[in-house]
Amino acid sequence: MVFMKASEPLEEEAVVPRLPELSSPVILKNIWYEIERLKLAPSWQLPTGRSSETLAKYPDFVHVLVLMKEETLIGQHEIAGRISVYMIQGRIELHIHEGQVIHLSAGELLTLDQALSYDVRALEECAFLLTIVGGTV
Repeated sequence: MVFMKASEPLEEEAVVPRLPELSSPVILKNIWYEIERLKLAPSWQLPTGRSSETLAKYPDFVHVLVLMKEETLIGQHEIAGRISVYMIQGRIELHIHEGQVIHLSAGELLTLDQALSYDVRALEECAFLLTIVGGTV
């Protein structure tokens, strides 16, 4: 491992990701195991009623597993890149801030183009995989 003094400028290739295992060349995860692990996390017990874990993170691609308790919210988000939401279990209501409301259930996949603003409400306890591609992630 290379350590640099704080006064030394960092070159792009010298920057080490905070969690290098998130950007390994090959990443294998068991989603059901990760869901059960997230339900044991302290964040699941907080009043926000949600918990998430980044499963993979590259400069132009991110996978995030999100769990939400019934009637909890994720406030307005806008991500520069494209996103997909794959529902693993439960149901959500996604509000796109151009007036569209989309209901998603387990097994459904939604993709949104760049820079669309949205928020999410859990209609029941749920889990989904959020994928962000391109833009600044």
